[in-house]
Amino acid sequence: MNISSGTRVITLAVVLALAALTGGCRPGESALEEADMVPSINVTSLAFREGATIPAKFTCDGEDVSPALTWSTPPAGTKSLALIVDDPDAPRSTFTHWVLFNIPASATGLSEGIAASPELPDGSKQGRTDFGQTGYGGPCPPPGRPHHYRFTLYALHIKLELSAGASVSHLTKAIDGHILARGRLTGVYQR
Repeated sequence: MNISSGTRVITLAVVLALAALTGGCRPGESALEEADMVPSINVTSLAFREGATIPAKFTCDGEDVSPALTWSTPPAGTKSLALIVDDPDAPRSTFTHWVLFNIPASATGLSEGIAASPELPDGSKQGRTDFGQTGYGGPCPPPGRPHHYRFTLYALHIKLELSAGASVSHLTKAIDGHILARGRLTGVYQR
């Protein structure tokens, strides 16, 4: 079947219009997933390597303290950093384990065992997790298959005007369109 050039032009125009209306996202793709198209920050931990098991110390089966993290220098123009730790394998939906934002742009990492206080001495603020609290809540999956825990760091060209205790949905809305770079470290844990 031959398609006339006029039909091709109309089809292309409709596709481009739909892409513009959806913000360029593919079906089911969030704006944060579009962050895959921004420069990368290398996020590491001495506690575990990419794809490796998170030691029990950093889970609900141990001391439930946050692991130390380090990252490469964010791009020029970074005004703050934000961190989201989540479990996309949770039974009902992605489960948020840590929300931390307004981390100073000059920071090169986080020490082990960050306090659960809503505001930290360096000006960072912690949001509310799906445990219903501020601060880090370590892996605590139901028995069965391993779960993946994503430590995702965002370099932002703004400092966020959010209050401590903000939800992950408030954070993701606030950083949409302000991401300069992104990095991720993923660990696994199984009970």
